[in-house]
Amino acid sequence: MKINDYIYGEYEIEDILEEIILTDEFIRLKNIYQGGGSHLVNPKWNVTRYEHSIGTMILIRMLGGTIEEQIAGLLHDISHTAFSHVIDFVLENENEDYHEKIFKDVIENSKIPKILEKYGFNYEYILFNEEKWKILERKAPKLCADRVDYTLRDLYKAELISKHEIDKFLEKLDVKNGEIVIKSIEIGEWFVETYYKEVIDYFMNPINIFGNDMLSKAIKESMKLGEIKEEDFLRDDLYLLEKLNNSKFETVANLMNILKKIPKLEENKNEFDLHIKNKVRIIDPTIYLENSIFSLSEKSEISKVKTENAIKKLREGIFIKIIK
Repeated sequence: MKINDYIYGEYEIEDILEEIILTDEFIRLKNIYQGGGSHLVNPKWNVTRYEHSIGTMILIRMLGGTIEEQIAGLLHDISHTAFSHVIDFVLENENEDYHEKIFKDVIENSKIPKILEKYGFNYEYILFNEEKWKILERKAPKLCADRVDYTLRDLYKAELISKHEIDKFLEKLDVKNGEIVIKSIEIGEWFVETYYKEVIDYFMNPINIFGNDMLSKAIKESMKLGEIKEEDFLRDDLYLLEKLNNSKFETVANLMNILKKIPKLEENKNEFDLHIKNKVRIIDPTIYLENSIFSLSEKSEISKVKTENAIKKLREGIFIKIIK
């Protein structure tokens, strides 16, 4: 199977990866948007879990990861529910990890174990101990393939970074002692700035926050009225959206109408209608330069200050006033 990815280019992949991609469980991710309801308020915020999962697999491959780690990367988001992290807001799950809690059940109720066993792989070994895959996942503030891909992909589709910038960044990406590193302080600073565009300018954009809040409230109301059940989240965005748009209840319809026509908004700490705090996400890449390894913040005051400002903003949250 040949894959042509708009970030990384063209790759020929193994049969086992093709079989996984062609399963119903993986195809479902084509209709699971990474930003929750973001694409409903801005058509440029339209990256799917399908694109991101394939991208994560390719990036691991580019960085020399084993076929096992590529499989883990391909499947790391398989349990994401409709509208991604919106379910965490609906169920008031501050850790934003609902998909991780159901990961084992989703895998074991899918065709994935049999496919892996067919090719001689142990699905439990590959999928149920993600910490062993050091390219795929690392705890923040380190770089990992998951974190790198969703940042590049979201911001490229939103036209906030260029393909040329991405290519320059990827040229300086490497793996040392099992860890993703950047071989340039300047490029490291670029990625830090880019990552905070993602978690501040995109994730905390007032329109994005307001839209996902309205969507969460509409889903909560629909669940309270018995139209949507928790198991419906295992379908996809289109299924839930159809249920919401066809709701027979006026309270749900009113919330969906607001979502379809977002009012004018402004950030206002003194007078606000909505105050939302997102999960605190920070980045401090490891740099490899002249046979020396160090955290970017040790050498870059610019990045250190950007991180301090990001932490302050994320802990404070966003205060949104609706302009009548």
